[in-house]
Amino acid sequence: MYKTLDYYDNNAQKFVSGTLDVEFTETQDKFLSYLPESGMILDFGCGSGRDTRYFLSNGYKVDAVDGSETLCKIAAENTGIKVRQMLFSQLDEREKYDGIWACASVLHLTKDELRTVLNKMIRAVKPNGYIYISFKYGEFEGYRGERYFTDFTENTFNSLLTGFSGIKLIDEWISSDVRPGRGDEKWLNIILQKSITF
Repeated sequence: MYKTLDYYDNNAQKFVSGTLDVEFTETQDKFLSYLPESGMILDFGCGSGRDTRYFLSNGYKVDAVDGSETLCKIAAENTGIKVRQMLFSQLDEREKYDGIWACASVLHLTKDELRTVLNKMIRAVKPNGYIYISFKYGEFEGYRGERYFTDFTENTFNSLLTGFSGIKLIDEWISSDVRPGRGDEKWLNIILQKSITF
C-alpha cells in the first residue's frame, strides 16, 4: 500500500490532470439516485476531488479523504473543503454516512485488506445506506508498475461477498474507461446496500 501511496505522492499532478475534468456524471448520478437529498457522503479515496466537487454542487454534504498527502492538498484546492489524509484501514465511523463513494480507490488493497476495509465501510454507513465501489475488470492481483491492484469479475466479487452479512448487492455493471484513449479498459461497478440488521 505504501508503495502505491508513494506513486500518487510523486505523480499527483499528472494523475489529477488525467482525472479532474473527466465526464463521469452518469455513474455519479446513478449513485446519487439512491441517496436522500442533501445526504452525507464519504468520498473514500477522493484523488483529485472531482467527485467531491460534483456531490457538493448537487447539495450533498461530503467528507473527503485520501491516503496521499499531496492529493489531499490538491483536492482541497479543487473542492474548497478540508480533505483529510487517512488510510482506508483507519476508517472508524459508525452509521454516519448515507453513502460511501469508493471510485477506483479500494482496488489498491489486497483481498484480505479489502475484506477488513469493507467491514469498516459497512459499519460507517447508516442502516439502508449505500456503498459504490469500482475495480478494473479481470482477475489480476499484484503490481502494475508502482501500484498494487486487485481486479474483479462479477463472479470473483460475488464470491468475496459471500463472507459478509448485513450487505446486499443492488446493482452491478461493466463500463469502459472514460479517460481519453483508454476506452478499451473495462471496469466493474458495484452498488451495495447495508441492511438494518447489520
